[in-house]
Amino acid sequence: MAGLHPQRARALVDDHGSAAAVVRAIAEGRVPVPARAGDAVARPIEEVMATLRRLEVEAVVRGEPAYPILLEEIPDPPEVLFVRGPIPGAPAVAVVGTRRCTAYGRAVARSYGAAIAAAGWVLVSGLARGIDAEAHRGTVGSGGAGIAVLGSGPNVVYPAENRELHDALLEAGGAVVTEYPPGTPPEAWRFPLRNRIIAGLAAATVVVEAGVTGGALITASAALEQGRPVLAVPGDIDRATSVGCNLLIRDGAIPVLGPEDLVEALSFVLGPPRSRTRPGGSGDEEVLAALGAVGCSVDDLVARLGIAPGPVLAALARLEAAGRIMMRGSSVLRAS
Repeated sequence: MAGLHPQRARALVDDHGSAAAVVRAIAEGRVPVPARAGDAVARPIEEVMATLRRLEVEAVVRGEPAYPILLEEIPDPPEVLFVRGPIPGAPAVAVVGTRRCTAYGRAVARSYGAAIAAAGWVLVSGLARGIDAEAHRGTVGSGGAGIAVLGSGPNVVYPAENRELHDALLEAGGAVVTEYPPGTPPEAWRFPLRNRIIAGLAAATVVVEAGVTGGALITASAALEQGRPVLAVPGDIDRATSVGCNLLIRDGAIPVLGPEDLVEALSFVLGPPRSRTRPGGSGDEEVLAALGAVGCSVDDLVARLGIAPGPVLAALARLEAAGRIMMRGSSVLRAS
């Protein structure tokens, strides 16, 4: 509850022999910590638990049955997860990428999120603007379940603009998890540490768009260190948001060229899809009819149909997998 850097917390436990001994040392002033951390450890445990219940947050301790098995296997798992909502039990895949993504990257992330939902798998990502948020929108809009890993407390949504997405994810049966206690602010140093949890919750990690540095590549590196496969979307060699993905592929990541290719590649890791939606299912013909003889943008298509973007993106993912349309950035074309 002190909200210390996880590495410092582990070092203190090693030095003092137990977490209880560290708490005593902080309370007695023998370990210098920020005032907020000192106040946190001075609170009675009953008060702490009452706060968690009021916020509808569960503290899941490592070693308990509710603690995710895959996360337990990584080299440095968090000792406690603060969780809102039920952690889905289906196989999970992480989809990550840059905040400064292109329209093409946003469309790919949404289509991949929709394909993961259609396969009956769980999507894991952050809640950042850009690729993370778009992947979650694709999954939630297609009726799938997701896990958002925060770099803040479980009751601190960052960025605030994604509050609606955060709430929709929980309403769809997904979960929000973090190793930081309630009230923890989204300080920059917390996010790189958060990325090992994103990779640790998933059997594989997919990078949609990434520069040569940034959180997406940190997540990919964590996945490789954890012995989990990494997949990446190739892009133009002179596009800044494709450099990281192209380098990952050069160094051995699996290239994925569309939703169908993604599902096929992931099937070797996660097993066959659990509830895959067949191409040509409900709504697909309506989407084709609204598309017209030539094609249009995704936004125009949504406007023509007059429904939420999620089901439209899910139908587009199925139609592309069936070879009936082609996605070109944010445009949808009839297949020749």
